[in-house]
Amino acid sequence: MNKNEIDYSKAAASPAFQQLLKRKRAFIVPMTVFFLLFYFLLPIMTSYFTFLNQPAAGAISWAWLFAVAQFVMTWTLCILYTKKADQFDRMANDFKKEIGGVES
Repeated sequence: MNKNEIDYSKAAASPAFQQLLKRKRAFIVPMTVFFLLFYFLLPIMTSYFTFLNQPAAGAISWAWLFAVAQFVMTWTLCILYTKKADQFDRMANDFKKEIGGVES
């Protein structure tokens, strides 16, 4: 094996890489589950229940507020992911230095 070649099997089994994967999974999986539940809850609730049709403020129903909340939730999750991705990128760059890869 050439000195500059990376043993990917060894790299994938390393504790630093496993920690990176664990931290990414611990963030991404719950956020994805939350997003999907929140997103599909509106059509399900409006199909089977009528309380979202009640006025919340004037002519604005609870369904409209829930729909607007979905936009807020999407932007919030995007901002959270962007900040968290910076941490993941730093961890990945540290790992690449550790195994002898080139920092990008």
